Amino acid sequence: MNTRRNFIKNAAIGSLASLALPQIVSAAVAESGMKKISIDKNDIILFQGDSITDWGRDHNKNTPNDTSTLGTGYVLIATAQLLIKYPANNLQVYNKGISGNKVYQLAERWDTDALAIKPNVLSIHIGVNDFWHTLTNGYTGTIETYISDYHALLDRTKKALPNVKFVICEPFAVKNVRAVDDKWYPTFDLFRKAAKDIANEYNAPFVPYQAAFDKALELAPGAYWTLDGVHPSIAGEALMARTWMEAIA
Repeated sequence: MNTRRNFIKNAAIGSLASLALPQIVSAAVAESGMKKISIDKNDIILFQGDSITDWGRDHNKNTPNDTSTLGTGYVLIATAQLLIKYPANNLQVYNKGISGNKVYQLAERWDTDALAIKPNVLSIHIGVNDFWHTLTNGYTGTIETYISDYHALLDRTKKALPNVKFVICEPFAVKNVRAVDDKWYPTFDLFRKAAKDIANEYNAPFVPYQAAFDKALELAPGAYWTLDGVHPSIAGEALMARTWMEAIA
């Protein structure tokens, strides 16, 4: 009897958790007023960024919709959801994130790792290292550097690919989980704001990752969602993918 009661209790808890995550994402998106883009037939979708995007991909592989190409993080989960949602659209999805990258390092490899792929949809998640490395790696870039470099990158992309649709993802951090402490604030918040401002300037969806992680803390502590305050756990990857999908009409 106790076993049956525990089974029912655990099943109920699981059901509540599965309901809570969509509600958390919906609340985060509602607060941000997220724009949306359409996914069209034969679209090429490219994810760009740092280690959070890179996350286990094989840099020697370049086959779209392939696990080795996509890695094991939020990009793989988001791609799976895209391919399920649009099975007739012949989508090609790539991941070219590289661990440690800042905006200027995206620019250094942009011709090969972005423009040559000719994406119709370009998702960029960049910014945490543009701040974090000023604390740990001796990087001397500032918020002004981040904004200037980001504008230059998007302008260059629009010139080469006039019809590309950007998705700008918010850099995020979860405080009091290993790497993230009081030293991050308030400066890191400037990078988050800059990414949102840039999304608005380019009329692009802004994926509100910080709001999503903040809301997720109502369900479980920060260490459940991230490994070190920056890199997501499996649960955090699923949260990111679900939030990203809200940018798709």
